[in-house]
Amino acid sequence: MIHNNLKGKTAVVTGGGGVLCSGFSKDLASQGVKVAVLDLRLEAAQAVADEITAAGGTAIAVACNVLEAESLENAHREVNEKLGKCDILVNGAGGNSPLGTTTKDTLELSDIAEKAEGVKTFFDLDAKGIEFVFNLNFLGTLLTTQTFAKDMIGRDDVCILNVSSMNSYRPLTRIPAYSAAKAAVSNFTQFMAVHFADVGIRVNAIAPGFFSTIQNQKLLYNEDGSLSARSHKIISHTPLRRFGVPADLTGALLFLCDSEYSAFITGVILPVDGGFSAYSGV
Repeated sequence: MIHNNLKGKTAVVTGGGGVLCSGFSKDLASQGVKVAVLDLRLEAAQAVADEITAAGGTAIAVACNVLEAESLENAHREVNEKLGKCDILVNGAGGNSPLGTTTKDTLELSDIAEKAEGVKTFFDLDAKGIEFVFNLNFLGTLLTTQTFAKDMIGRDDVCILNVSSMNSYRPLTRIPAYSAAKAAVSNFTQFMAVHFADVGIRVNAIAPGFFSTIQNQKLLYNEDGSLSARSHKIISHTPLRRFGVPADLTGALLFLCDSEYSAFITGVILPVDGGFSAYSGV
């Protein structure tokens, strides 16, 4: 489907060098959107921008740390000079840290009485690690929005799309920091939708379910290519009985960004999860 309403707009995608957000960048570029691919790793952003330009699209790579105001302002200046004011902001920068992760699904008495080597319990979680995860996912979204949303005020057909997660609905075992941070992103999405309504900015979020990417291969698959024990749990609770692939997000992305289709939609967190959030397990 061609989204003519998007053609010529400028999009800023943070975390654009990552698997899912590089897909967002390419999907928007395929509709004639000028894309600024922002990433902490310039080489990763440049690879995505090069792929877009090779396909006939328009893109630039910009090094940016979403937790540093000066870095964001520098990125903002570069985007404005090279592509124009931001029409579409995709807040995709995020991630987890082992410092905010437990080793086991649940705490057992033996973990306290006779703690095994290498086991990290709830009581071993590192405050700095949790702070990093929360800041990267939530504060990075807030600071980036403060920087780029100023360009959107009072203009037509502008929007913000945040990236939440299934973890925002129900926290997964082992990753409390990431789950809490994504819950904050969903809550913040609803806040911004209300706060920016009178100045013409729509704000929504996509909540991806479980996607098979290079980044999580070791978590989802054993060395022989078979599903890990955690993957079996995921698939058994996913009615469509498979992991998502980046292309599964394209429709939701373009729908929410194109006001021709979603002009009356704001404050929505849209699950793209194969039915995971709908299934009670019974």
